[in-house]
Amino acid sequence: MLNHWFRSLSARLWLTSIAALAVCLTALAALVIYLYSHFPEKMLGREEQLEKLMHVVDGLGFDDAGNLVSVRLPEREAWLFNVAPTELKYRVLDERGSVLFASADTRDSHPWLEGDLATASGRIMQVRIGGKPFDIMTQQVPHGQAVYYVQTATSKRLNEVLIGVKIEPMPEIVRITFFIATIIFGLTLTFTVRRVLKPLRQASRAAASITPRNLTTRLSSEGIPSEIKPLISAFNETLGRLENGFMVQQQFLASAAHELQTPLTLLRGQIELQPEIEDKELLFREIDLMARQVRQLLHLAEVSESQNFSFGEVSSVDVAQDVVGYLERRADRKRVQLQMETLNAPASIWADQSALFILLKNIVENAINVSPPDGVVKVIVDDVSIQVRDEGPGIRQEYLPFLFKRFWRAPDARHDGAGLGLAICKEIAVAHDWQLTVSSPGEGTLFTVLL
Repeated sequence: MLNHWFRSLSARLWLTSIAALAVCLTALAALVIYLYSHFPEKMLGREEQLEKLMHVVDGLGFDDAGNLVSVRLPEREAWLFNVAPTELKYRVLDERGSVLFASADTRDSHPWLEGDLATASGRIMQVRIGGKPFDIMTQQVPHGQAVYYVQTATSKRLNEVLIGVKIEPMPEIVRITFFIATIIFGLTLTFTVRRVLKPLRQASRAAASITPRNLTTRLSSEGIPSEIKPLISAFNETLGRLENGFMVQQQFLASAAHELQTPLTLLRGQIELQPEIEDKELLFREIDLMARQVRQLLHLAEVSESQNFSFGEVSSVDVAQDVVGYLERRADRKRVQLQMETLNAPASIWADQSALFILLKNIVENAINVSPPDGVVKVIVDDVSIQVRDEGPGIRQEYLPFLFKRFWRAPDARHDGAGLGLAICKEIAVAHDWQLTVSSPGEGTLFTVLL
């Protein structure tokens, strides 16, 4: 079962997609961790400083005349600037570089950067303030005719601490994200693959239902992926060729059987009219055997085509009685007694009367042939089945799988035949959706037709 699952297309698609997702997520996670681990200042430091800088820019307040009059920071940012004045600072400068507003202990006029402030806008510059290394970020803020500059300074040590706090849980976050994403993707992929492969399963069931009796059936390509459509088309073309070959075979079989009947009848008549011919009985026996085989070939050709059946309400008891009456003389010649029992038989069944007659005749005839002198062949009809039981030597267990194959005869068969009688019975049973079974526990054989 597990091996079958691994060999299925859906399992391969599922495993391939999961493997591809795992590889992609692993590569992406490794790249992110590598960048954040080896370039933390560029990946996280700039983001942190830009965020603080924009809070100051957004907090600039102007009066109606357009003059800068205040800086209002959000509560969290204001608290940070106040609680760590030696590690985190900001300044608001005018166009000449004069300090207009600043965080605590930052109002001295000593510039943080040398040179033109405009050229430093949008960049991070590393300088030393009070002997400590800082990262300075400058942003130009034009307002009306005036131009202002906002600067934030973050100590190198504070940047390292903040970056460490963010990087430390990152591998665990990546692992959890990877695990959850794989589970969710695997579950959703299961339903996706089943839906995508649904047309293939439907085509497989349709193909499995095609038998020699419905070779006209073709697989539908509706909803089939374009990559599979050539396979469906090729399968339908193969069915067409198979149907044509089967029809030709059946037509040849029926034509040959028809053509052989007349010469055999004429041959028998000519032999009867020639008194000088010796061993006429042996010749008649061979001609009768050949005629019987021709009739069986005709029956086989007829029952192999569903359109040859004419279904209607049929009394199984009446057909069984007709078979017993038809074979009564043959049974008498073999000194075999035919008995019929009726046990709650149905009033009628839906069947082809001629086909049911042929089926029962072949089985009862075989039972007569294998029965010993003074043996009994019983035909039992009830509401769900028809049974034929004989008192012959029985059938060896290794022969049972081959019993209904065309032209198969047991190596130790003691009566003449072509091996077609039970094959015809099987064809008739299949056409009626009946179940034909045989059992031979010891002496005697029981054939059962489940209606």
